[in-house]
Amino acid sequence: MRLVTFSLADSADARLGALINNDQQIVDLRTAADLTGSGNKNFTSMLALIDAGPAALDSARDISARTQTEGMAEAIIEHDNARLHAPLPNPRRLRDCTCFLQHLRNARKVRYTRLAARETDPEAALERFRASGALDVPPEWGAAPVYLNSNHLSLIGQGDDVIWPHEARRMDYELEWAVITGSGGSNIKAENAAKHFFGFTIFNDVSARDIQAIEIRTGAGMGGPGKDFDAGNAMGPCIVTADELDDPYNQEMVARINGEEWSRGNTSMMDHRFEGVLAHLSHNQSIHPGEIFGSGTVPTGCGLEHNRYLSDGDTIELDVEGIGVLQNRIVKPADWRDRQSPDKN
Repeated sequence: MRLVTFSLADSADARLGALINNDQQIVDLRTAADLTGSGNKNFTSMLALIDAGPAALDSARDISARTQTEGMAEAIIEHDNARLHAPLPNPRRLRDCTCFLQHLRNARKVRYTRLAARETDPEAALERFRASGALDVPPEWGAAPVYLNSNHLSLIGQGDDVIWPHEARRMDYELEWAVITGSGGSNIKAENAAKHFFGFTIFNDVSARDIQAIEIRTGAGMGGPGKDFDAGNAMGPCIVTADELDDPYNQEMVARINGEEWSRGNTSMMDHRFEGVLAHLSHNQSIHPGEIFGSGTVPTGCGLEHNRYLSDGDTIELDVEGIGVLQNRIVKPADWRDRQSPDKN
C-alpha cells in the first residue's frame, strides 16, 4: 500500500489515506471503514495503524479494495483536493544514520579542497591533506552506522515550505530515504530485522552548512542548530509498505533543484543497510513501533558535495523510485534580511 496523511482544503483534520489509481485519488480509510462496517479505531492516524499491527494493515488493504470495487464515492478523494502532510507526523523517535560512506568521502574531499585553495600551492596542499589521512573516513564509521538524534517535532510534508533559519548562509538539501518500524524489540538480529519494517519514505534532512561547520569544530558532532530547526525535516509524499518493493536496495534516487538534476544515486550504494541499522541501534535499547530511521545522504546527494548551495525560493524535488517525489520550497522568513543587518545582530 501507499499510505498518506492528508487533510481536505477546507479542514485542518488530518486523516489517514491510501493512494489509488496511480496516486490520482485517495481512499479516506476512516470514512471507508465506517461505510464497510469495519470499525475505524485503527484508522484514526498513521501511528494508530502501525500500533494496531499486521492485521490492521491487512484490513486497510481490504477496505481500500472494497471502496473501489463497491463504488463508495464518499470515501474517495481526488488528490488535487487534498493537502498531504508528513505521512507519519508524530513518530515516536527520529534518527538519521550514516549509511552511505562514499558521501562522507566526497564531503571530506570538498572540504579539504576548499582549505587547500587558501594556500599558495593548492595541489600540493591537497596532496599533503591526502597523505595525512584527512580525506579518509575513520574506520569506526565502517564498523557500524553512526547516527544522530533528529527533531521529531519539526516534520513537514509534501508541498510544505522549508523555513530558512535566521543567521544561516549556506543551506543544503540531503537526498535520503528512511525506514519506519512496524514492531519493536531489543537486540534484534540483522537476519530478522526486516520483519520489523513497516515501510519506507523519502527524507530530506535540510542542513545549514555554515552553522553545522561551527558545531563540528566544537566536537559536538554533526547535529545541533545546523540541522535542528523548525520545518527542517521533510518527509513524504507517502509511506510505501515494505511488501510493495521487490528489492528496496535497488531503487534510483534523484534530486532536482528548480527542475535541474543535481544528484543521482541508488539505494544499492548503502554500506549499512537498514537491517544492520536496527541490529546495531537495538543493542541494549528497545526499538519501538513508529520510529523513523534515515539512511543518511546518498553519494552526490547534497549540494555540499558539489560546493553548490540553495537560494531563497528554490524548489527541491527528491525522487526515489518506487516511493515517489517529495517536493518542497525553501524560503526566507520576512524578517530574515532585517536579522542580518549589523544593528540587529
